[in-house]
Parts: sequence; C-alpha cells; structure tokens
Amino acid sequence: MSARVLVVDDNEANRKLLQDKLKNEYFHVITAVDGEDAIEKALAEEPDVILMDVMMPKLNGVEACRQLKMDPRTEHIPIVLVTALNEREDRLRGLGAGADDFLNKPVNDLHLLSRVRALTKYKMVADELRKREASGKRIGVIDPVTSGRASEPARILVVDENERQARRICRYLEGLHRPISHSEATQLGISGSMVDLMIVSLSNEKLDGLRLCAYFRSLESTRDLPILVIAEPDDEKKAVRALELGASDIVIKPIDSEELCARVKTQVRKKRYLDALRARLDQSMELAVTDQLTGLHNRRYMRVQLESFVKRANMGGMAVSILLADIDHFKKINDIHGHSAGDDVLREFGRRLRDNIRPIDLACRYGGEEFVIIMPETTQNLAHAASDRLRNIISSEPFVIGRGDALNVTMSGGIATAIPPDDTLDDLLKRADEALYRAKGSGRDMIEVEHLGVG
Repeated sequence: MSARVLVVDDNEANRKLLQDKLKNEYFHVITAVDGEDAIEKALAEEPDVILMDVMMPKLNGVEACRQLKMDPRTEHIPIVLVTALNEREDRLRGLGAGADDFLNKPVNDLHLLSRVRALTKYKMVADELRKREASGKRIGVIDPVTSGRASEPARILVVDENERQARRICRYLEGLHRPISHSEATQLGISGSMVDLMIVSLSNEKLDGLRLCAYFRSLESTRDLPILVIAEPDDEKKAVRALELGASDIVIKPIDSEELCARVKTQVRKKRYLDALRARLDQSMELAVTDQLTGLHNRRYMRVQLESFVKRANMGGMAVSILLADIDHFKKINDIHGHSAGDDVLREFGRRLRDNIRPIDLACRYGGEEFVIIMPETTQNLAHAASDRLRNIISSEPFVIGRGDALNVTMSGGIATAIPPDDTLDDLLKRADEALYRAKGSGRDMIEVEHLGVG
C-alpha cells in the first residue's frame, strides 16, 4: 500500500534517513523543515500521514500537531510524533494535542512501516467519505451541522482473559467512558458492533487477540471499529502483526492509566469523525430522494422504484398499481390565500397520504400539486378501493392554514395497473394521467380507473 507521507524535521540527516526508508517501500515522501513549514505543506500537499519531530525551532511538533488537528482541512490527517526521548510526559502532551501515535529515535523500521500502513488505511476511508461529503455539499444536500455525539462517553469492550487486569482497565476508563469486560458483555448479550472501541489483550490464550483483530476486520458491522491492543514489552513482533491485521493502536505493558485514557480518546475521536461523515452522507442520500416540502419521496425516486416494480410485473411477478392524485382547485388556493397557504396544504396533504397507506406502499410527490402512490402487490380493484378511502380521508377534515384558517380540500385521482408482459413506466403513468383527466372533467373529488386495465 503506497501513500503520501510528509516528513517534518529540522535536522536534514534525520529527514533524509526517514525519507530513504519510506522511499524504499515505495511511499511518496514530502519534507518540511519545521512546524510552520509542516502546516503549509499539509495544506498544499494533502499528505496521507505526517511524521513530525517534536523538538523543532519556530513551532515545535506538539503545537504544530495541535494547529493541524484544529483545522477542518487537516484534522483528518494522521500524525505520528517522533521524539528522541521515550518520555511519558511527551507522549501525554502529544496525545493531548491530537497526535495519533509516537515513534522513538532511532526509528525502528518495522515500527515505522507498520504504523504508517495502519494509519494510511484510516486515512483512505476518511478521504473517500470526505469526497462524497464534498459532492453532497456542492449540490446542496448535506447539512453542515456536526454530530452531537462528540462529547458522549464511549462504549468500550475490554477483551482480556485476566479478569483482574480487565477490571483494572475498566476502572481507568470509568467516569470518562462506559467500559465493560468481555465476561460482563457476554452475560448482557453485548457484541462488538454495539461498542465504540474494543481493547484486546494479546496475552489471551483462548480468545486469540490476533485472530480477533482479523475476525472483526472481516465483518461489515465492525470493519471500522477501533481496536486497541495491549501487548507485552517483549512481544514486539506480535504487536506489529496486530497492526497489520487491523489493530488501530498499541499500549505496551505496564499500562499507564493516563496514556491509556489519552489513546482511547484519540481512537474515539477518530471513530466519531468517521461516524459524523457517514451520518451526513446518509442524510444527503435521504435528501436526494426526498421532497423537502412534504417529506415524501421525490419524482426521481418514484421513477426508479416504479420502473423496478413494472419490470417485475412484466416478468410474471405480483401486480403493481398506481394512483396519480391531484389537489382540486389548488391554483385558487394559491391565488386567494397566498403561496404560504399553498405550502401548508401541500404539507398536510402529504402527511395524510403518508399516514394512511400500507408499509409497502410508496407515497411520492410527482410535481406541483400532483402525487403518486405506488401500490405493490395490488390489483386494480384493490387499488380503486384504497384510493377512494384516501380521497375520503383528504376531504373528511378541513386543512388548517396560516394562523388557523380552515380550508376544505378535495382530491381527484387516476388509477393504472401494470399490464404484462411489455408495459413501461411512461405508459403506466400516461394511462393514470388520462384517468385523472377524466376525473377532473367529471366534476372532481372522485377516482377514475384506466380504460384498459386488469382487475
């Protein structure tokens, strides 16, 4: 897996050393000489991972990391801080600034490459989601409001056969998060797909930590679940292998409670960043197929779904019928009471349709004051009865508009049913429209069926 790596160090020899190691593994390397230069390069080059020295002139690595993580343009870029000292306080300061991981000088090749590759996987997911979000923003279907879960306690599953250590890890995290041990989770029926983070001990015998990492990465529901592994200090190869299999981070024993909490915070922040992107994309998908005024499906969605039902009917599947409904005298409502009142009527009309159809039916706004109800598995006779019931519901109670004024509203409708084996979406809609036209011409507030139907 190749990636663009930004190497930041004020020492030219150190930059060259890291650059050569990464280039030998076919990574594209960009370099910067200090924190300020790093911020400029990160904005201009959009790297996949940043390796940054801590001690630098002008702007040190920790402060540069903090500024990059506070900028929405660069907050998603993983940052690994490189330090000459394996000092606890340095790690805590860096993690507090948003760093994703640490490497100690002299940099171990295995550690370097495993961490860069693991973080690149996260960045690739984030990039794909950000591209889709950007497309949604360009067409105006994504709400820029951020997720409301950022400060909520995380649900954390601790998988450690050593119950004493599992309870100690849970104690470290209590207050900030909602940890639960594997034994407790088993009793309560809690699975990996129901938590925000999993902590797995590589010392397990029955619950093999490496196998668990691979297993959870193979499942769709937990593919992006952060996994933090607990490793013995002399089990370096196993820890690196865990990263290769999908682990997100490593904590080396003895476990430092503050460092554990800081690393958990980093992993939860990254997960919720991706969750927020996905939530906005889900919202954009919904907006793309929803009429904003009525909340019903829009014309585009209606055509896609109806075409599928017609094809199924043509191939010998269940019948599908449609009702093309129109609000009677809607233009007069707009002319006399104003467009705001017209919008009130459209919203209430859509609500009555939505609340009074079957779960398998689809209520759609076709355009203006016209609506389509798709009725799968429905013959023409049944569709007629259902449509007449809807017509009565529409006229049964006045529509309240503006400041409380009431209007009597009626609807007319035309019904058509797919005729196998060669019917088409447009022909079906045309026949329903012709039936609607007859209903309008016969005095309105009635339902007509197509002349050539089945039932």
